[in-house]
Amino acid sequence: MSFTMAIVGRPNVGKSTLFNRLVGKRLALVDDQPGVTRDLREGEARLGDMRFTVIDTAGLEEATDESLQGRMRRLTERAVEMADVCLFMIDARAGVLPADEIFADILRKKNAHVLLAANKGEGRAADAGVIEAYSLGLGEPMRLSAEHGEGMSDLAAVLMPLADEFAAREAEYTPDTDVTIAEGGEDEDGPRQLTVAKPLQVAVVGRPNAGKSTLINRIMGEDRLLTGPEAGITRDAISLRTTWNDTPMRIFDTAGMRKKAKVQEKLEKLSVSDGLRAVKFAEVVVVLLDAEIPFEQQDLRIADLAEREGRAVVVAVNKWDAEPEKQQKLKELKEAFNRLLPQLRGAPLITVSAKTGKGLERLHAAILKANDVWNRRVSTAKLNRWLSDMVEAHPPPAPAGRRIKLRYMTQAKTRPPGFVVMCSMPEKLSESYTRYLVNGLREDFDMPGTPIRLYMRSQADANPYKNRKKSTPSRLRKHLGKKPLDE
Repeated sequence: MSFTMAIVGRPNVGKSTLFNRLVGKRLALVDDQPGVTRDLREGEARLGDMRFTVIDTAGLEEATDESLQGRMRRLTERAVEMADVCLFMIDARAGVLPADEIFADILRKKNAHVLLAANKGEGRAADAGVIEAYSLGLGEPMRLSAEHGEGMSDLAAVLMPLADEFAAREAEYTPDTDVTIAEGGEDEDGPRQLTVAKPLQVAVVGRPNAGKSTLINRIMGEDRLLTGPEAGITRDAISLRTTWNDTPMRIFDTAGMRKKAKVQEKLEKLSVSDGLRAVKFAEVVVVLLDAEIPFEQQDLRIADLAEREGRAVVVAVNKWDAEPEKQQKLKELKEAFNRLLPQLRGAPLITVSAKTGKGLERLHAAILKANDVWNRRVSTAKLNRWLSDMVEAHPPPAPAGRRIKLRYMTQAKTRPPGFVVMCSMPEKLSESYTRYLVNGLREDFDMPGTPIRLYMRSQADANPYKNRKKSTPSRLRKHLGKKPLDE
């Protein structure tokens, strides 16, 4: 999905009807009675060739207290802040009401891309309301009829340039991964040159209240992000550019990710989804733990997600200044790390204090080292010498009495490093032997912590004669009682 669009407006202007039309299903309950929608509903919208995420919201109420209407309004306002595009709907038959003017003023302050739609615009009865909509100061209103499908082409025409803009932004943020090594490019090589235009992209992820925003403020040298003792202050992924110790970086601050069972509020589900997108945008992912309660189940899931996405991982333990028994605690952390996250064996474990700034130099060095390893290249000659030594030290298994032969190895990709081993019977090679090779690569070629992809291929796959139909020589046909070809 290239962007997110929130549909907002007073109760009973037709938001859920438009939502159902865009997603092509009756997902949202629709009724003439105002206030049917109370929660946020997310769906995958289709409009022409565009695919995007659409959010149906509760009707904007004027209440600002702790009543149900007040809480619904705050939820809707937060969805507006998170969305890339906001579609503000009014009822063209009712015209512009005082509440529409109030909400239009709020939307101008909360979202950069606000579109105005005059719904229920079929027929002459809506003409006056469409003209009146210009007074809201949100540009030319689109005349829609969500119930009858009128005006969808106008909505598509307005969204198309915005979709291109957001697609370009996503292409700019998304790093190159699984980069194929061209022939002749097998020599050892380092990471790309970091510049202000192409900075190192780092995502800081973790559970709520681990100190992610505080850490980024300390790196930035100023209070750019809202912080506090309450959990869950950050709602969406925010990217900030900075130069940290002469290293150009784009740092993504993300919403805290709780256990799935505890994520009840729909908005928090969207926040977590936004955090997962930030992991995909990053080259290095910093998993921030709380020293008081490290390595909870959600921490492990977050770290495993970063590994499965193929990103370099650094584990940082925050609030280290408040830890009384530092040496004993560090020993316990390392033991738990090696036991609970074997797929990230050797990844750096750094202790920091976002509050005091202690340990940030080590964190900076660990991020650069993780990026260097993520881009690591090893020549084919070195790999094959290494493979020969590994096989000699620990031969592969021999299923049904036939020894599996590992014949040749080369590096095919970087970001993360990916290797191909040509062998016999690759489907019968055990996972334990593959782990033996991956662990050997980490140790012998100094690639701690980074995801390593190891592919086993059969040499028969590269045999051009594998599927060719066999022909019978003419001299054999004579013995089989068949006439030779020349008779």
